Amino acid sequence: MRKHLLKKFKKIFEHQRKNILFNDRVVRDDFMVTMDDRYDEVDQAAIEIEQSMRMRLCNREVLYLKKVEDALKRIEDGTFGECEGCGEFIELRRLEARPTATFCVSCKEDQEKKEVLTAMGRAHKSLGESFSRKLS
Repeated sequence: MRKHLLKKFKKIFEHQRKNILFNDRVVRDDFMVTMDDRYDEVDQAAIEIEQSMRMRLCNREVLYLKKVEDALKRIEDGTFGECEGCGEFIELRRLEARPTATFCVSCKEDQEKKEVLTAMGRAHKSLGESFSRKLS
């Protein structure tokens, strides 16, 4: 991949990393619940739902931060833009649409076709473990 494109993607990833880390600090400060916030059962339920949503957003950002860090490492290693499936270069249009992509379109389509559309058939992305089961 050309140097100017690598610099462009590196700048994008560094900006995204900075934003995620800043947002993380803001969200953690918002997790603080004081006794004044706990008026009655309805308020308590609303607070718990809100905290649950914030935790889900934090978890998503942590997973995305890992993808950004991995992409920056691939830029440093000189492997950014190479498909992990076939080894060919990923189309620039795909990388512009999804900069953290690690598979070309056809390898990603093949991967998705192999997934079973049940909760037990998908790879658990946060733990990196596969819960696939074979269909008889």
